[in-house]
Amino acid sequence: MTSRYERIKADCVARKVLWEDPDFAAVQSSVFYYQTPPFTFQWRRIAEIADTQQACFVNEGENFDVIPGKMGDRWLVSCLGVLHSLRNLFYRVVPADQSLDKAHGVFRFRLWWCGEWVEVLVDDRLPTINGRLAFLQPQTSHCYWASLLEKAIAKLHGSYEALKYGTRSDGLSDLLGGVVECIPLKTGTNATDLLRPQQLKSHLETTCIVTCIVATGATASGQHKNTAERLANGIAFNVNYRLSSLDKVETLLGDAVQLVRLKDPLACNGFDNTTVFEGDWSAMSASWERVSVQERDRLFGQLDVGEFWISFLEFTQTFTSLECIYLDADTAKDEITLQERPKRWQMKMFQGQWKRGVTAGGCRNHESFHINPQLLLNIQEKQEVVVALNQHTAVEPKVIGFTMYKLSGVANGGKGKFSECLPKDFFKTQVSFLNSDYGNTRHVSYRCQLEVGQYVLMPTTYEPGEETSFTVRFLGTAALRLSLLETQTMMLLDPFPALKNDVEPNKIKNVCQYEPVFMQLADENKTINCFELHELLEACLPNDYIKGCANIDICRQVIALQDKTGTGRINFLQFKTFMVNLKSWQGVFKIYTKEKAGILRAERLRDALYDVGFQLSTEIMNCLMQRYIRKDGTLRLSDFASAVLHLTAAFDYFQRKDHNQDNVIEIEMSDWIKCVLRC
Repeated sequence: MTSRYERIKADCVARKVLWEDPDFAAVQSSVFYYQTPPFTFQWRRIAEIADTQQACFVNEGENFDVIPGKMGDRWLVSCLGVLHSLRNLFYRVVPADQSLDKAHGVFRFRLWWCGEWVEVLVDDRLPTINGRLAFLQPQTSHCYWASLLEKAIAKLHGSYEALKYGTRSDGLSDLLGGVVECIPLKTGTNATDLLRPQQLKSHLETTCIVTCIVATGATASGQHKNTAERLANGIAFNVNYRLSSLDKVETLLGDAVQLVRLKDPLACNGFDNTTVFEGDWSAMSASWERVSVQERDRLFGQLDVGEFWISFLEFTQTFTSLECIYLDADTAKDEITLQERPKRWQMKMFQGQWKRGVTAGGCRNHESFHINPQLLLNIQEKQEVVVALNQHTAVEPKVIGFTMYKLSGVANGGKGKFSECLPKDFFKTQVSFLNSDYGNTRHVSYRCQLEVGQYVLMPTTYEPGEETSFTVRFLGTAALRLSLLETQTMMLLDPFPALKNDVEPNKIKNVCQYEPVFMQLADENKTINCFELHELLEACLPNDYIKGCANIDICRQVIALQDKTGTGRINFLQFKTFMVNLKSWQGVFKIYTKEKAGILRAERLRDALYDVGFQLSTEIMNCLMQRYIRKDGTLRLSDFASAVLHLTAAFDYFQRKDHNQDNVIEIEMSDWIKCVLRC
């Protein structure tokens, strides 16, 4: 089966035209969506702005020489530099079987997006200002893969403008498909806060790409300079240097100095006297005079293009943080530089949604926290685990995070096996095992050591009711198991019990006052239909929010539930039963509407229905929300009563057909249609 890329290219060849992307048009709004710049962009194909004799898509022999241009973003340049240094991963993102002269205007790239690798197609029309590229561009190489890849990323985000709000961690994740963790390099006096060489070595033993950075709050002008601003020792601000290895150098005096080998992604030349780094142990540093020629040659021989040595002490004093990209075994298998790593990250992944009233419960500050998705993680041997939560939105991201609990016989009767969601009371009494930071970022990650046992992770938005899709990834150095806990649907209590005279006689007495009105509307058999019930409720219900229950839909449900004769009518006893139960449901409704009388927030519906007698799965809650939730994310008493009646009728019908009591029924089509119409 041919791909979309192949079909488009074949069509362009047949029609002898250059492709124009209909999904990311060459218009002003594709560049700036919210803002309006004081000039107009001209869209030009590469052949119109480059020397066709020298221009190419990608050249294996060229070094990385991408610059931001007038309006490009340096964070993206830094990320592309890291990608370019990993040649096999580079060609996963930038397929090599493409060229400018045979592309017919269409190019393809692969990016990690919304929890999977997706192929993104773009045409080669690029925004220019006065005939020059406005965004990323090559400095001397005439290779235009970066300009086109930037356009593919902008297409996923909706516009070039959206990239202004991007981050290095987002870029590294999208380009490499890994989980990114930012580790601040502590400068405190506490010995436990200091980074040690062994910590870096342990990272380099796994399929992890370690980068280091001098992070600063970039100014508007600094963001777009084509020459990076640097420290006195030559290290550039806001550039990810890749950490290649660690080694020790023996001096002539017998001392051992810990060195770190770094790669500057912006360096275009090999290791020589023009290396930008000028600190101790740089190419021309006097520090090399303290070591033997053999030792110097051994260490120099390890250096590749753009690499240099820096002392571990200067390393920790210079860089402000590490940005580590953890790659699972499948993603890392093709990268030659990672094949010799002794440890590989094993990944388990879950993709879900936060839906208002169903699974969007907010953080643990809220009473609806327990309705969030609950992921059960089984750890069978002690190991290091990285947890990452990604939301599938780039524009106006929600504030997200997660909480983890350790299960140690505190639930499920101590039986050790869990399959159903933990109840609301569990979270009121148990202390969380770990809590991530919350932020309005596309992803949040946390690395920790986990002992053997079972853990429940709760991915959440900060506020309840916020909707978006998300991906959770667990990376472990050993085997682990992941499953979603789900609530089993069942009826715990009878939500529509028959009347008992000895139970709450005042309620029954209050309903009896409606008997004269009932009899006025009743027929010769002292029964009423749904329209007469509607008129009765209009006359009897007080003028507050319960009045909303006097609607024809609820009246039809009441008749369908209680009519056992097929006449479509009920008697006064059945009316009394409904009214008493309605008052009972109203009492439950009030418990969960303390913030504002008569208005139930959607995320509290599950608890209210539980108190009435229903334990419902996520799928059924989703069906109820689609039917009853209002535009503002709330329900009224009439919605709640209707939901109870629907569920009561459905359970009643099923239980009458479930002859073997095994939660399985056989049903003929006519019975099924009658059931649907009655519910």
